[in-house]
Amino acid sequence: MYEHDVLIIGGGLAGLRAGIEVTRHGVDVAVISKVHPVRSHSNAAQGGINAPLTDRGDEWEGHAYDTIKGSDFLADQDAVEIMSSEAGDAVIELERMGVIFSRGEDGRLGTRAFGGQKVARTFFVGAITGSALLHVLYEQSIKLGLGVYEEWFVTKLIMEDGVCRGVVAYDIKSGKLHTIKAKAVIMASGGSGRVFEPSTNALICTGDGLALAYRAGAPLMDMEMIQYHPTTLARTGILLSEAARGEGAYLLNSKGERFMEKYAPDYMELASRDVVSRSEQIEIDEGRGIDGNVHLDLRHLGRDYIEQRLGYLEEVSQEFLGISMAEEPVPVRPGMHYIMGGIKTDYNGATIVPGLYAAGECANVSVHGANRLGANSLLDTVVFGRRSAVHALEYIKSVESASKSEVDLKSEQVRLQSILDRPKGESIAKVREDMALGMTKGIGVWRDQSSMEGALENLNNVKTRVPHVSVEDKGKVFNTNLLSALELEFMVDNAEAIVHGALMRKESRGAHFRTDLPERDDENWLKHTLVYKDDNSNNGVRTDTSPVKITQWEPVKRVY
Repeated sequence: MYEHDVLIIGGGLAGLRAGIEVTRHGVDVAVISKVHPVRSHSNAAQGGINAPLTDRGDEWEGHAYDTIKGSDFLADQDAVEIMSSEAGDAVIELERMGVIFSRGEDGRLGTRAFGGQKVARTFFVGAITGSALLHVLYEQSIKLGLGVYEEWFVTKLIMEDGVCRGVVAYDIKSGKLHTIKAKAVIMASGGSGRVFEPSTNALICTGDGLALAYRAGAPLMDMEMIQYHPTTLARTGILLSEAARGEGAYLLNSKGERFMEKYAPDYMELASRDVVSRSEQIEIDEGRGIDGNVHLDLRHLGRDYIEQRLGYLEEVSQEFLGISMAEEPVPVRPGMHYIMGGIKTDYNGATIVPGLYAAGECANVSVHGANRLGANSLLDTVVFGRRSAVHALEYIKSVESASKSEVDLKSEQVRLQSILDRPKGESIAKVREDMALGMTKGIGVWRDQSSMEGALENLNNVKTRVPHVSVEDKGKVFNTNLLSALELEFMVDNAEAIVHGALMRKESRGAHFRTDLPERDDENWLKHTLVYKDDNSNNGVRTDTSPVKITQWEPVKRVY
């Protein structure tokens, strides 16, 4: 048995930022991650991190309003105010830790424009911002002596009298299960993109932390809000950063028209992501696409500029499609990218489960609402990663000691062995694919009652098959086959919450666009959806709503 005062699940930006904060206070803390921390999906963030810096005449209220408008007024405004007002200090701190941000000709930190914002307040490192931040935070964690359980997989939260007291975790390298007791647990395990196919997300993004919290009694909030990114590379689903449009790229249809002029005349290609994705889909659906795509055109920027500012994107385009952005437009289409929903927390990262906190993409502090602005995700991780740590430090002062029970360990040993002992059955990959394709079909850029009910029917079928998937590898050491079976169970829980949240919301708002109910309905639906796991209900799910926190910006029609 292992024991710490604070245990953080996830080694990405939110997890490492939380770990650094706890370590600075001299408290016993460790991070547990199913991959090496620098392989966390934060590594894939490309375009930048938003921050209003007052020395440039950019006040935090402007960023806050752009974020709230982008959210289609579903974000909790008190949380947004905290994020925006703390953003400048957070970015300067990252720079002082060693992040080599790109700079302008005047030598100051450079910015680029990002969608949904009239002010260029996105700080960046070429097109590898997430990777740059992640490596620096990992370096800082090593400097401070932060312990990491590397390549360990959490199978269960230890709950005693409704309080989270640690985890049961599987050491992937040895195949052994262990308990890791803790006075507080911070969930920073990332999103659940692979519940959908295709997705820009890494294969590790299977919603493990959301499912763990869901099973422990925490509600999942606004799970229907699935962000489709406007520019994913044709045939691959690989992300091409919004940075391209921020640097001046055009979107063109088959007639060579900059079609965003019709849909968002003021913001054009830099309207919010849900607006741009729907606009692209209309062009494709109405026959003005190019083989099911539209074109992203950077030719006018010139080769030198592209290679200097967007070199990674040029590399991806060349490698996967053989297209140089300096010579030809690149075919792109909307693709599943991010989940705005997540484990419901307050603005200190606290869930309703005592001892359990959450930060980053797995959490829903509600700064993204119905649509996240590009470059707000990295900001979310560092601001609320730190805040969750600060609050957890206060919480553990009232906790005398971690649990000594081993009951959960024994039950998990039996459960995992029963999965290994199953006779030959269905392929994990096939069941996973059927679930993910059904989710994309039913909860896509467009959705309606029929498509969502179809997604639920498909999911119910998948749920009957999951107990019969077989693990071909019976070994102990690095059994990724067993890991896939456990991830599949977690993904099904995520899919369940997404579908029930979507069916509950009887309006169109942000990413949740219903063709059968195309208008936003503030009178009845200016509220969050909540999904609870409830074994006492007929379908194992209980739904509810909670109010949106409005401070100073009353909802208005969202126009770009």
